[in-house]
This record gives sequence, C-alpha cells and structure tokens, in this order.
Amino acid sequence: MVSLIAGLTILIIGDSHLATPSYLIGSLHDGLLRQGAKSVHTIGVCGSTPAEWLTATPGSCGGAERIGSAKAVVQGKAATTVPISALIAKEKPDLVVLVFGDTMAAYTQPDFPKTWAWQQTTSLVKAISSTNTKCAWVGPAWGSEGGKYGKTYPRVQLMSKFLEANVPPCQYIDSLKFAKPGQWATMDGQHFTQAGYNAWGAAITQALANAPATKGATGK
Repeated sequence: MVSLIAGLTILIIGDSHLATPSYLIGSLHDGLLRQGAKSVHTIGVCGSTPAEWLTATPGSCGGAERIGSAKAVVQGKAATTVPISALIAKEKPDLVVLVFGDTMAAYTQPDFPKTWAWQQTTSLVKAISSTNTKCAWVGPAWGSEGGKYGKTYPRVQLMSKFLEANVPPCQYIDSLKFAKPGQWATMDGQHFTQAGYNAWGAAITQALANAPATKGATGK
C-alpha cells in the first residue's frame, strides 16, 4: 500500500521541539522521508510562537534547520524565523506542518492567556490558508509535571483543547492521544529523551499518513 505522504513536498516549522538534531527535526523528518515524501524541509526556532513566523524574528535560545536527507544544521544564537509567506512562495509545499503549543501554554502563569493565544494561532493559520496550502498543527504532548518550565497536565490539556478548536482549517494532530501522562520520559518536564522523541515522531508520522489534510494534498 502506497503511503498518502508519498510524493508530497512538506514544510515543517515550530519551536524548540524542532530545534535540536535529536528532537523531532530528526525523528519526524526521517519518518516522513521513509513514508516517501518527495522533500521535507524543517525549521525550528527555540522559544518561537506562531505569530513570530509572520515576520523574521530572532530566536531566544537557538534553532536548527534541515533539508532532505542532510543532517540538521544547528544555528545557535543566529537562529531566526522565516516569514511563512516567503517560505510558501519559495517552496510551494503540498503540506505545512506546525509544531506549537508548549510555548503558548504559559505553564508558570496562574491564568491561560486565551486572547493572546487566539491572536497567535489564528494569525498564522490565516496566513497559510490564504495561500490555499494544506496544513496540519501538531499539539503538545504530555511531558512531565514540574521541571524547568512548570508544566502541568491540566494546562497542557487546556492548551490542546484550545488548539483543536482554533486551528481549523488546519488539521489538528492531538499528541495527547499518543501516550499516557508521564509515559515518555523528559529531561526537564517539557523536552523528551531520545526514546520519547522517537516515539512522538513515529506517532505524528502515522497520524499525518491518515490525516484528511494529507489526503487532500496533491503532490507535484
């Protein structure tokens, strides 16, 4: 059976989960290539939020970029976002995959910044949908409670439900369905060990292979 990903040109952008070679820029990127994607281009900027991809915005903690089967290039403090409009115009992807959630959840704040998160989310979705490009939004995974970023399970659930309601017409990929809370070990509550990123990348790849957004992408 031929994968629905076969022949597609895929662009992946997001936050720190894509910004280190052993993270999703490794496992997810490789998974899509194994499924037969024509090309995969991944750009991760640590700490970036969705609206920061509307204009070139310097990253706060590094980043990385990977094209095709080449190794990821770590950009360090020089990392910056690239406007999504420019990326789509240049690469004409069949599918854009967005990996955002933890950077918007404000785990250490008592209240979820709903209005700000709505502005962040809808502005990027609108920019992509205006180009008639198919898209999929990967929500946050459970991680571990506590740690450097103060992650909590109630807040990550709230973040996930918020994204599910606000990212259409992008397809929502609910990462909370891929594992039980705490099942994937983390280094700091938010970023996984290698085994966790391997499992998450494989689960996202499988979800994309069955997603309506992928079925609607054409392949060139």
